[in-house]
Parts: sequence; C-alpha cells; structure tokens
Amino acid sequence: MSDDKPSLPVAPKDLCFLEHEFIQSNFNVDTFLQDHRKVVKLETMRDDLGMYLKLLRSAMIDLINRDYTDFVNLSSNLIGLDKAINGLEIPLSQLREEVMQIQQTLDDEITILSDSLTDDCQIKLQKQSLHSLQCVYKCLKKLSSMLSVDNYMESFTKIDVLEQATAELNHLKFHISRCKSDISVDQQTESKKLEDLLIIHLNELFLACIHEKDNNLLIRCLRIYIMLDNVTTAESVVRRDVISPIINNILQDENSQTESNNLQSIYHRLLNILSGELKQLLDITLYSNRIKVKGFNFLVNSFWIEIEEKIDQELKYIFAPGNPELFHKRYTETMCFRKKLEEFYDVPERGSILKDHLQYKNFLKKWNLPVYFQIRFQEIAGTIETAFKEPISSDLIKGSANTLMLEEFSLHTTCIVWNNLHRIWSENIYLSQLFQEFWKLTLQVCSRYQTWACTAVKQKLQESKKSKGIANTNNNSKLDFLIHLYCDVEKFVNGLPNFLRIVQLKNPNQNSTTSKLLEDCLTETSKSINMILPLTTEEIVNELITHCVTYLKQVSDIPRLYRRTNREVPTKPCAYVKNALSFLSNFRNNYNDFVPKNVTTWLQLALSLLTERYLTSVTDVLTSVQKTEESLRRLKRIRDKSTGVLPLDSQGITDDEKIRIQLQIDVNAYSATITELDIPVSNISHLQELSQAVEAALKK
Repeated sequence: MSDDKPSLPVAPKDLCFLEHEFIQSNFNVDTFLQDHRKVVKLETMRDDLGMYLKLLRSAMIDLINRDYTDFVNLSSNLIGLDKAINGLEIPLSQLREEVMQIQQTLDDEITILSDSLTDDCQIKLQKQSLHSLQCVYKCLKKLSSMLSVDNYMESFTKIDVLEQATAELNHLKFHISRCKSDISVDQQTESKKLEDLLIIHLNELFLACIHEKDNNLLIRCLRIYIMLDNVTTAESVVRRDVISPIINNILQDENSQTESNNLQSIYHRLLNILSGELKQLLDITLYSNRIKVKGFNFLVNSFWIEIEEKIDQELKYIFAPGNPELFHKRYTETMCFRKKLEEFYDVPERGSILKDHLQYKNFLKKWNLPVYFQIRFQEIAGTIETAFKEPISSDLIKGSANTLMLEEFSLHTTCIVWNNLHRIWSENIYLSQLFQEFWKLTLQVCSRYQTWACTAVKQKLQESKKSKGIANTNNNSKLDFLIHLYCDVEKFVNGLPNFLRIVQLKNPNQNSTTSKLLEDCLTETSKSINMILPLTTEEIVNELITHCVTYLKQVSDIPRLYRRTNREVPTKPCAYVKNALSFLSNFRNNYNDFVPKNVTTWLQLALSLLTERYLTSVTDVLTSVQKTEESLRRLKRIRDKSTGVLPLDSQGITDDEKIRIQLQIDVNAYSATITELDIPVSNISHLQELSQAVEAALKK
C-alpha cells in the first residue's frame, strides 16, 4: 500500500476549517476546538462539522459502490487456500530435518579438525621450545666463555667482546622467552648473573671512556646500553660515579659550609660540570644538530636529579623564607641557574623535558613563595598604613610651596606611597612567579591612598608639632595642606602611565591581551583617584569662603551708619569690601606663581559663591531700606494731616539714598577688586545680577 496520506473530500470554502487539519499527525481535538473557538461560535462550528460529516458519508458510499466488485473477487480467490498450505507443510518439515542432520555432521568434522590443529600447534611449540632450550645451553656456554676473558686485554678488544656478548645475551633472552616452561631455575639464575657481569664490564669500560674522552668508544658503549635496553643504567653510572663525587667536593668546600655562602658561586661551579666532565656526553646525546646516540638524557636523569637531592640534603636552609632579602637573592640565583640549564637544550620543545620532570616540579614547590609574599606584604603595607595613621597636620607638608612646581610630591604620605609602589617592582623584591600577587598589592595600595585622601580632605587639621607652644600659629595650614594634596593627586595620576610601563616590562607573560587588561585596571584606578580632585576643590573653596564671608556680614551695618546721622554723601567704599577680598588676594599672591591654572579655577568658584552670598545680603538690606522708607512716609503723611501742615517737597539727599549710594560704591569696588585679581568678571556668577540690583535700587 502507498504511504501517502488518504485523500479527503474537499470541504466547502465557507466552512470554518480545512479538510487537511483532520489528517495531521499532531491532530488534537481539544486544540482544534480551542483554535477555532477564537474565530467562530461553537454553534457555527457544530453546524460546519455536521455538514462535512454528510460529505464524508457520501464519499464513503461512493467508494464502496465503485470498488464493490474488487471486494467480492478478493473473498472468492481465498477459497481452498488453507488446503494448499497444509499440503506444503509435510515436505518442508522433511527438508528441515535433512538440513539439520547435515549441519550436525559438519560441526562434528570441524571439531575434530580443530582438535587436530591444536595438537599440531602444541607439538610445534614444544619442538620450538626444545630447540630454544638447546640454544639456551649453547648461548650460556658461549656467553660465559666470552665474559671470562682476561681483564688485561686492550680497550678496543674489550668493546668488541662486549658488543658480541651483548648480541649473544639478546639471543639468549630471545630463546629464554620461547622456552619458559622447560628452562630450569638454575639456568635463569645463571643468565641473570651473566647479564649482571656484562653490565659490570660495560660500566667499567664506559667510565674509562668518559675519563679518557674517547669519543668513538663512548658512542659504541652507549649503543650497547641501547641494545641491552638499559639506558637508565648508563644514566645511573654517570650520576653515581661521575657527578656525585664532584658535587660532594663542591658542597664540602670550606666556603660552602656557612649560612652566608655564595650560592651563585656554587651554581657556577655546578654548571662547569656540564661544560667539563659531561660535555662529551652532552655533545653526543643532547644537541639535535650533533646527536649521534638517541634515548639518553644525562642532563635531567643524571645531573639534575643528583643536584636536587644534594641540595635537599646539604643546602636545605636556602628554602627558608624567614629572611626575605636572603630568600629573594637565593631564589633569584636558583632561577638563573634553572634558566641556564634550560638553555642547554638547543630546541625549546626539548627543554620541556626538564620542566615536566616530577622531581624538578617538587624542587620548585620547596620555595615557599606565598610566605615570602606575605612577609613583603606586611613590610610594604605596614609602612604605608603607618604613614596613613599620621594625624593630618602641616607637618605632612615637605618644604615650601616651591615643591608644587617640581615633579616630586609635596606630602610625606604621598612620597611614602609612591616609593613603596616602585619598591614592589624593584629588583630586590619582585619575583616574576608572584606577578599576580604583586599587581593585586599595587591596586590595593592605590585604593588605600584614595581612601586616605578622601578622609583627609574632610578631617580637621590638628595642631602641628612644630607650632606647639607658639602663640602665633598659621591659620592657613588646612588650606596649604589641601593645595599640596590636590597637586600630589594630580602628579600621582600623571605618573601612573610610566609606572604601568615598568609593570608591563616585568610581566612574564607579555602579550597584547595581558597588556590590555593591565592598562584597563590602571585606567579604572586612575579614575577612582581622580575623584579626590573635586572633593579637594570643594574643601579649598570652602576654606577660602570661610575667611571672606565674615566681612560681608558688615553690609547689614550700613543702614545704621547713615540713618539720622547727617553723614556726608558717601564717596568711598566701606572697609569690609577690601577686607573680604584681601584673603583671596593674598592667596593668589602666594600660589599663583606655582599653580596659576588651579588658582584661577579656585578663585572663580570661591568668588561665585561669595558673590551669591553678597547678593543675598545686599538684597536683604535694600528690601529693609525700602520697607523702612515706606513706613516713614506713611507716618509723615499721618502726622501732616493731623497738624494741618502741607507736605513740602523733599530737599537734599535722604538717608535711604545715601545707603543705596554706599551699596553701589561698595559693589563697584567689589567688582574692581575682582578685576585686579585677573579674574574676568564675566566668569563670576551673580556679579552682574548684583550690579543690576544696586543700580535699580538707586533709580527708584
């Protein structure tokens, strides 16, 4: 039958559904009702379904009528089919029995044949074992004869004998492996003794070749070790008989017995072994462009392992981190020694053999770097925290205001922090293996400096130790401290890019990704430290305002100077104007030569706030004068009416006018003084509004 979906009668177009929805593989009645209920009512859906049901019934009747003949023929063709099937059952059963008998016969024959082949194989193996056993007897006899040759033969004869004996020993091992079931324990023991004897003779000749520096014989000895698959024995012989005595002599030297020995000198003498006693072996086995015998690693398995073991036994004190200066010196010298060892490999990939060696990794772990870092952390952090605990006073300022122009810092605290930042990365403290820890410490120091500076800005200045007992103290100490702190923060932030370059040069993993991460970290740190500047500016402006705003309160005394005093018309400004701005003038004179740009900014901010307060005071006075003037006028009218006296035109300048004139003169003098400070009046907020206020009052 076809796998195609059955065809359904086409539904009329006015129905709320399509006919193919009913034959979908995921058709669900509830889903069908829920979807169509949103479009039409249930009654309409019921009517549409009933209409389509009639179409389906009509289609089914048409199908039956069309295929009725085929259905009848199909049933008639099946008559007598069961009898035909029963007739085939008997011959098929007989055929099945015959096939099973043949299969059983074949299985029996295969079993017999397999057993015969197994027996033949066992006989063949037994013959082979007997043949190998005969060969073992011959090899043992021949090998024993070869190794009992007179010991006084010439070295070139020895190497020939050893090569032949090695070949014979390998032949012996091969035959022993083929007759393990037949060979006796005595024969195995004798074979082992002969092998040991061969190794002894080979070791003696190998050492003689090393001392005599016979290159050809040395190569032949190494090849014999390879033929014996006993490379480790050669490496052990070199370690035990060549390297160990030399290292013992170096470590037992009189200068190397004291705690203050020169470890660098010891490492230098150890490296001389590689260019002396081991040079010939390394030339033959180590360098890829000169290698003649492969499979040996005397640098690691003979030289380094012996050194590490001797250092652990004789120089264990070098790992103690209690003295950080001595620990740093010893660790640096050791890492330099390690680097020179790795340089002996002419191919960097082969240098990983040393780095990946377990004993080499264990040696590096013996250097307690976390403890060393903690000691350095306590030293540096302790020094900085001690500086931060110093009370905020003028004692923290170094020298005079001239330091503001120099590159050096003006506060002792900033100097200590900056010096310790550079100390972290100095040659006698920094270790490349602790790069991440020292970088984290650097960021912590910068963060602590920011916290201290933000706190110091808000703190009250304490009495200076130098000024104790002196009656005339400097009232401007807090302002001086804030200015020096502001300049220090600017210098600190400006110095961070150069500091970053120093750190990047120290980074053991120099790549673009790491450099970008370091740069991003320091950029964020710079932004955080820069937040100190607006806080400091705010406090500087407050200090300036504090010294000036007191004098401006004298504006309220002007009405008392002219009301009912018959004073002359004012022509000069009051003293409070000069007094209010004299402190700002002195401030400018003291610091403008050193930080002119900052002084201008601070003065503009201070004068804007001061002018705002001055405007408030002047407005209050003018308002009060106007109210008083109106009140006096009303009283005068009432009095004139009661007495019947006609009001006379006012003659001369009234007291209120004198007050307004004085305010105008003071405001003009105030603006002129600001101009003398080289501050554009247009940059001062509320100044124009102040001038307009007094002029408008005078015109009334």
